[in-house]
Amino acid sequence: QPVSEEFQSGEGFGYIVAFRPNGTRGWKEKMVTSSDASKFIYRDESVPPLTPFEVKVGVYNNKGDGPFSPIVVICSAEGEPTAAPIDVKATSLSVSEILVAWKHIKESLGRPQGFEVGYWKDMQQEEAAEKVKTEGNESSILLTGLEGNTLYHLTVRAYNAAGYGPPSTAVHAATKKSPPSQAPGNIMWIQDGSHVSLGLNDHCDHYLFYPPQVLFRQEGQSNSQVIETQKTSAVVLLPDVGVYIIEVCAVSEGGDGTASPQIRVPSFS
Repeated sequence: QPVSEEFQSGEGFGYIVAFRPNGTRGWKEKMVTSSDASKFIYRDESVPPLTPFEVKVGVYNNKGDGPFSPIVVICSAEGEPTAAPIDVKATSLSVSEILVAWKHIKESLGRPQGFEVGYWKDMQQEEAAEKVKTEGNESSILLTGLEGNTLYHLTVRAYNAAGYGPPSTAVHAATKKSPPSQAPGNIMWIQDGSHVSLGLNDHCDHYLFYPPQVLFRQEGQSNSQVIETQKTSAVVLLPDVGVYIIEVCAVSEGGDGTASPQIRVPSFS
C-alpha cells in the first residue's frame, strides 16, 4: 500500500523493491519512482514457475533511504499445465448425450483451474471443434444437444491462468439412433375373455429394424405395463374388470418410438 503523503517527508519520494530467491544471499533491488505506486512487475523468463522469493519494500527520498517493510515470501507465477489428462473415456448415453470422463496427473508445475473438452463430428476438422469448460477438479462432463446417430471425436486438456496444456489423445463415441418416428400400423386384435391377441402386420417392414413393445393400462391410470416381443404377435392378459387401453410402439437404442392409435378393450373377468 502506498505511503500516505504526510509520511513521505520530502522531495523525490519513491520505493525500493528488493527481492531474492528464497534461501539465497544478496538482494536484487529495483527503484519505483512514483509515490502513488502500488505494484511492481519484474520479468525474467529464466525463473521457473512457482519459484519462492523473499520480498521487501523500502522507501527513499532526496535525503536518503528509509526503512524496509518486513520480509514476505511470494512465488513467481504458475506455468500452464504441462501434461495431458489420461484415461479419457467417452460413453454414449442417449440420442443427444455423451458422458466424457478423465483422470489428471498431479504436476509440480501448473495447477489446473479446470478442463476444456473439445468435440467435433466425424466429417469435420478438429479446428471446427466446439468447446465446453469445467471448473475446479471436475473429472467428467455431460455433453448435451448433440446430433443423433453421429460419430464424435473428443479431446480433453487442462487450463489455468497461464494458459492451456496439451490435449489428450482423441477418443470417439457415437450418439444413439433417434427413436423410430413411424407409428406401427395395421394392428389386428381379437379378444377372448381376458386375453387379447394382437397381430402386428406392418407392411412397411417396420419391425425388421425395430422390435415392437406392447403397452397396456387400465383407463384412468398413468402407468403402463410393458410386453416386449421380437415377433409380430403378442398376447395381453387383462387381469381385472374394467376398460384397458393398449398401444404398440417400436423401440430402438435411442428410446421409444411413436405409439400406435389406442385400442380400447373392455374386460369382464
